[in-house]
Formats: sequence, C-alpha cells, structure tokens
Amino acid sequence: MPSQFPAAVIEDLQPLIDSGRYPIKRVVGEDMVVEADVFKDGHDVVAAVLKWRVLGEREWHETAMSHVDNDRWRGICALYQNATYEYTVEAWTDSFAGWRHEFAAKFDAGIPNLNSEKLEGAELLRLVSRRARGADGKRLREFADQMRKGENSEVNKVAHSGELAILMATYAPRSGATQYVPPPRVIVDRVRARTAAWYEFFPRSAEGSAERGSTFRDCLGRVDDAKAMGFDVIYFPPIHPIGVTNRKGRNNSVTSEPGEPGVPYAIGNRHLKLPNGGGHKDVEPSLGTLKDFAWLEKQIKARGMEIALDFAINCSPDHPYVEEHPEWFYKRPDGTIKYAENPPKKYEDIYPLNFRCENWQALWDEMKSIILFWAERGVRIIRVDNPHTKPVAFWEYLITGVREKFPDVIFLSEAFTKPKMMKALAKAGFTQSYTYFTWRTEKAELVEYFTELTQTEMKEYFRGNLFTNTPDILPLHLQTGGRPMFMIRAVLAATLSSVYGIYSGFELCENEALPGREEYLDSEKYQLKERDWNAPGNIKELITKLNRIRRENRALHLYDNLRFHFAENDQILFYSKMTPARDSIILVAVNLDPLHTQTAFVHAPVEDFGEIGGDSYEVEDLLTGDRYVWHGRRNYVALHPGVQPAHILRVRRV
Repeated sequence: MPSQFPAAVIEDLQPLIDSGRYPIKRVVGEDMVVEADVFKDGHDVVAAVLKWRVLGEREWHETAMSHVDNDRWRGICALYQNATYEYTVEAWTDSFAGWRHEFAAKFDAGIPNLNSEKLEGAELLRLVSRRARGADGKRLREFADQMRKGENSEVNKVAHSGELAILMATYAPRSGATQYVPPPRVIVDRVRARTAAWYEFFPRSAEGSAERGSTFRDCLGRVDDAKAMGFDVIYFPPIHPIGVTNRKGRNNSVTSEPGEPGVPYAIGNRHLKLPNGGGHKDVEPSLGTLKDFAWLEKQIKARGMEIALDFAINCSPDHPYVEEHPEWFYKRPDGTIKYAENPPKKYEDIYPLNFRCENWQALWDEMKSIILFWAERGVRIIRVDNPHTKPVAFWEYLITGVREKFPDVIFLSEAFTKPKMMKALAKAGFTQSYTYFTWRTEKAELVEYFTELTQTEMKEYFRGNLFTNTPDILPLHLQTGGRPMFMIRAVLAATLSSVYGIYSGFELCENEALPGREEYLDSEKYQLKERDWNAPGNIKELITKLNRIRRENRALHLYDNLRFHFAENDQILFYSKMTPARDSIILVAVNLDPLHTQTAFVHAPVEDFGEIGGDSYEVEDLLTGDRYVWHGRRNYVALHPGVQPAHILRVRRV
C-alpha cells in the first residue's frame, strides 16, 4: 500500500517530444509555453505551477499556471541562459480555494448560518500563518480573526481579497503535491541559432582568380562584401589539408592536372608534416597556417560576424588515420580499404569511416575532439556534411559532449535525405537543418511544407535553415528561371524562415550547369573560380535590402510565427509574420512565376492586427519605400518578376 496518494493527475504535458526522450529547443529570452491536463477526484480545487531550472541546479524557478478550460492548464516562462534546462508541472489540492468557492456558493444562496464554514476558513489561515515570516504571518492571523468574528458579507469580501490570495499562494502547504516525472528538457541556444543570415564561400577563391588561389589573409575583401550585404555568418567548406592520392580534377574528372587544387572534402595529407599530423586539426598550407586562421577568425569577429566551419567526416587515402587506425575504415575481402560510393558516383579520393567498427568508441572520441579543437579556437558554428550517413546515436553522443563544455556551439545538419531521418537528427541535437526548400517551387507544396515546419510539433525541435543553393546543388529552377528566379528565391528564403543562407555566386545569378544535372559546370569544388564580384546583373542590392529588412523588423526574427493567407492566384504566395504583441507585423506577397507579371486580390488577416486593424490601414513596402492605404481584408497586388517580384509590407496605423 502506498504511504501517500498523489494529490492530482497530470497528463498530456506539452511541448513534449517522444514522451520526453528528446529536448525541445528555444533561444535565450524566448518564452516557453507549457500546457497540461491537471485534475483530481471529487470536488476539490487544484492549483498548479510551471517549474524550471538549469540542469544540475538544486533550486527550481516557478510561476503559477492558469486554468484554460476542461482541466487544461497553461504556464509561461522565459529562459535567459544558454544552457540545458529541465521543466515540469507540479499540482496539489488548493484547500483554501476550495473553501472559498464553497463559502461563496452558500453566501450567494442566502444561507444565514455559516459559522462552521467561517471557523474552517479561519483555521486554514491560522495553520498557514505558522509557515509565514514576520509581517506576513501577523497579517494572516489578522485575516483569520476577521473570518472568525466577521459577518458573512465581510468574510466573503476578505476571502476574495487580492492581498490574501497572494499570501496564500506564497505560503499554502503543498502536502501530497504531484509532479510530472521525469522532467522533460529544453535546450536554450543563443539567438543566432534562430536568427541569422549565412554566406558561404571557398577561401581559396576569395579573390575570384582562376590563376592564383587565395589565402586566409586574402579573404577580408569577400568578408567585407558579405558584411555590406548584411550577412552575419561566414561559412567555409573544409579548410583542411587536401590529399593527393586519386585527386580529382576539373568537373570531377578522375585525374587531375599538375597544379589543380583538389577537392576540399578529400581531407588529410600526412606527407606535409603539419603540426597536428595533417588531418582535421590542421589547415591546407596553400590557405596559410593555423596562426593565419586565428587572425582571420578575430577579424571576422571584430566585424560582428562569426565563422562556421564544415565538419566533413571524409578521409583521403593520405589522411594520418589510414596509417594510425586502419581498423576505423571499411575493408574489402582482400584487405584493402573501400573508397566512398554513391552509385553511379565514385569518390576514389575519399575513404569513409566505419562508425560501427570494433574500435568505435575511440573513433567517436576522436571525432568529438575535432569539434572541441576548433571550438577552443573560437569556432562556435559547425555545419556537418552528410550526417545521415552516420549513426544517430553518434551525433547525440558528440553534440551532447561538445555542449557540456561549449553550450554556445551551433550545429547545422546538411542532411538532404528522408524526412524521418532529418527529424531524428534534429531530435538528437542538431540546432538547425537544411530543408527541402531548395526544391520547393509550387505554391501548394510551399504552403504544405512550411506549415509542417512552423505550425506542427516540428517547430519545437527542427529549425529549417533555408539555403537557396549549395556547391553541390544548382536546382533546375535557378538554371532556367533567369535573374527573376534568383530574386524570387532570395525573398522567399529571407522571409519564410528566420535563418537562411546563400552559396557565393548566387548574388551573381550564376546558373551554368552540367548538362542534365543539378550541378554547377566548372564547380569550384574541383578548381579555382574566376569571378567578378560586381558583375552586371547581380542582385546584391536586393540581398542587402532583404537583410536590412530582416534586422529592422522583429517579426522576421522569429521562426514559428509564419502564417499563410489566401491569394486569388496560384502564382502568388501570400503570408505574414507578426510578433505576439503585434508591434511588428509583416505581410509578404511573392510572384512565383519568373516569366510573367501576376496579379491577385490577397486576403489580409485584419482580425490579427490588434489595434491597427480596422476599415483602413497603411502598408509600407520595405523594398521600395512606397506606401499604400489598404481597406479591410481583400486588397490588390501586381508583381512584375523582372522589376519587383515581391512586396514586403509593414503594416502601420493610418
């Protein structure tokens, strides 16, 4: 027999991912809204609080939960540390609230003799006064005397006193309180995990010369150009030593010509005698030294930006691991090491690691040590190449281990794979993830996909980083849609999500592809890239405006506030982003057709505008500065793809 029964039932706590197996995600200063069903047997009244604390701390913070309806309760708190928290709901029998309800019901019914009820209330207050301190205890005893001696009307007034309610909430006993266990967790990231603009470029092509590779110390021109456009994260593909065995040439040819730089993803060259063996803890000598990298990292940080590094778990045949730990690789029956394949593609210059090898624990530890090595050198954003080809358990181990020492590290998952695997990686700890946005072009599929990302359970753990293009992917719509399509995709990426990125060359509308492939012709993965960074026809001005608009409007800083609205044309996508206080309201209308002007009546969600809403209101186009007075819900837009493919409208009171 139990020595004590639980005071209440707590069920259906939300948010909760896989019964609490995985944490939800928030950023510093963001609200966490928690709901739960809380009830008990009989007619007793229950009280409930939301409790939270940094994992490992002894003391809980708490705030009262309010009753919503049908035994549903809600509590809200804000989380201010970049740390892992745990949270729970605690409930107990609120004897005073139950007594107050009973007394009021009898008083309202006109029952004259309530002496016994008054004595019960006075006794409740007297018992609670023993728990109170100083003046609070004295005040509770004074209230008890008033209940004992007062007329029914006076007692009813005292029972509903705001002062008494605060005292009872502060000191009332919680004997038999029930707590939801085990407490779920929430990872609280720094704000850049949710709100950022990424710019990717290869350091060796920073100066845009096909004749000479650039170094780390040549990168500031490209960094300053990215800053001028409004980007705050500079993302580098792998910067490590590149192998020479089976080095690939231009356009992925199986042989390279003398002087060709090789593929940065074929990592490792033990023959170079570098400080850390020539693997993932060294840099490609043609870029400079670790000291040069440290200089560049400080220069970028001084500009209010930061570096994201690519963690590609690939080893060239020249990687030091091949000699030091041959057991970490896949073997053929003849004992030779297998190179990587993605049929029909072959990657003879890369050996994949076997994360389920016999010596897996040492391999896992070594991989974690690589991230810690770069984190100690100021790199706190890691983009992971193809994480879906490694065990999910490995990522949970690595990310948890890194966060224990560096809770501010952000991990981006480059997993263009099956939806369930992408979700599993996000649950296991990845801060952000690439998405299918790269291929979503039609209105219906954009609405369906982004509704799933931002308005279902996915919003609690999956943050979509919308990359318009990558060194590996030149989607068909960019190949065929011309400059207008680049403009359209830039607007969509910058406004559908609070975090997005472009790969360099996008701003120049580069769209030459290998025939019949979604791959760049003359890709800089295999060669140095010739570029004029201010070539005619670029869209740098548009991108600069988009990033400025993002910075200046708080609604665009948030991730899960995206809502789609009706537009009377399937070629026009219409959506909004608003802050909870409605002090920042943005409406976006985008023409999805790169070839033709499209017009439509769009239906504005005036019922959500708060005080601004009404018969008339002003919308300011933040791309052009034009202002319009709109009336009610249904208003007209006309969007020319080559001139202005979108409106980004800030709603203002007339």
